[in-house]
Amino acid sequence: MEGSRIEHDALGEVRLPADALYGAQTQRAIENFRISGLRFPPVFIRSLGMIKKAAARANSDLGLLDQKKAGAIVAASEEVSCGKWDAQFPVDVFQSGSGTSTNMNANEVIANRAIQLTGGKPGSKEIHPNDHVNMCQSTNDVIPTAIHVSAYILTAELLIPALRHLHETLTRRKDELQDIVKTGRTHLMDAVPISFGQEISGWAGQVMLGIKRIGDCLPRLAELAIGGTAVGTGINAHPEFGRRVAGALAEETGHPFREAGNHFAAQAAADTAVELSGHAKTMALALIKICNDLRLMNSGPTAGLSEISLPVVQLGSSIMPGKINPVICESVTMVCEQVTGNDAAISAGCQQGSFEVNIMMPLIAHNLLQSLTILSTAARLLADKAVAGFTVNKRHIAELVSRNPVLVTALSPVIGYDLAVEIGIKASKEGRAISEVAAEMTGISPEELKRLLDPGSMTGKRKG
Repeated sequence: MEGSRIEHDALGEVRLPADALYGAQTQRAIENFRISGLRFPPVFIRSLGMIKKAAARANSDLGLLDQKKAGAIVAASEEVSCGKWDAQFPVDVFQSGSGTSTNMNANEVIANRAIQLTGGKPGSKEIHPNDHVNMCQSTNDVIPTAIHVSAYILTAELLIPALRHLHETLTRRKDELQDIVKTGRTHLMDAVPISFGQEISGWAGQVMLGIKRIGDCLPRLAELAIGGTAVGTGINAHPEFGRRVAGALAEETGHPFREAGNHFAAQAAADTAVELSGHAKTMALALIKICNDLRLMNSGPTAGLSEISLPVVQLGSSIMPGKINPVICESVTMVCEQVTGNDAAISAGCQQGSFEVNIMMPLIAHNLLQSLTILSTAARLLADKAVAGFTVNKRHIAELVSRNPVLVTALSPVIGYDLAVEIGIKASKEGRAISEVAAEMTGISPEELKRLLDPGSMTGKRKG
């Protein structure tokens, strides 16, 4: 093959592109795992680069790695962590269960780039992917560490800020619409009145609880498996290695990473990933609820509830002129359903921890990082293109509230439940106002009825 080079590994000769920074083991993985076309996201590659850089520095400081080699590895790893060589990470997500192929992909790219930086030829192994780049490491502690580092970065820097933005937007709309009274609904049927502010405060409360749940997971996500090597015992690693690498990662990212308290749990299980995914799923389900409420209130405009009008962002039909659909809510709901599906896959993957290693690490990594990313963007989309700009159809809402037969609930303490039921049924059947029928069937004065049946007074003092 023209434009190729030959490398060797323990299994023999491998031909790969001449300009590839990866080596024989990566090439074998490319050929073996032609499955999905899915690749690890940039944040995961960034994390691998930071881990390898921190490892090289730790090994140099501990006197285990030649300073010149360490310097070249650090420089090459920095380029990887900056995204310069993302195209050199072509291995499919569905690969060896521990992620060995991706760890070796990183080792080979960094080794060959380090060789280039020192004037050598890629593939010469003057800087060795295993002996030097992977020194004091194993796939079995590197990949779990990369999952935690990348998930922490996405959670702290992307997801929580996005959810806070959504919460702030909901809170602002709650305050703006606090005094508008609408018909409450239970079982999709008319219920006693509620203010728009109270209803929106429920959504804001869900988002805030989601932020707290996700944030509570961060201290456990900050614990890193690095230093445990193959099975958690730390074989072939300096006793100080894990602590030093975790400290270097904390210094570089500004996040409180630390060496895991129990390396056997950190490597053999994926419990924290499952926990975080579960909280992300809970948040996704809350967003589905919010989107469904918005869609129903927006339904119509003539044959639905038509309580609000969501912002018009695009035409909704290829055949019905002028039709507008709640596409933002639909898009966000699809994201949330994907997060729910990802959580199922992560949960199933966590079950595949046998003895000292979990064999579903790439699956867990891909699904978790995708969930964190798309949930972040969906939260901002919902805030900016749906919540922030919807308008309230005040006249229509007031009319619906005034015709609501369930307003009779306010009379129950005065006239008793049974008579209130009779009044409500009669008003509904005859299409008359509750106040009119109540005036006929009770001795309550019109003035008192007006006071008792005021929808605003029924919402109470709880603002949410």
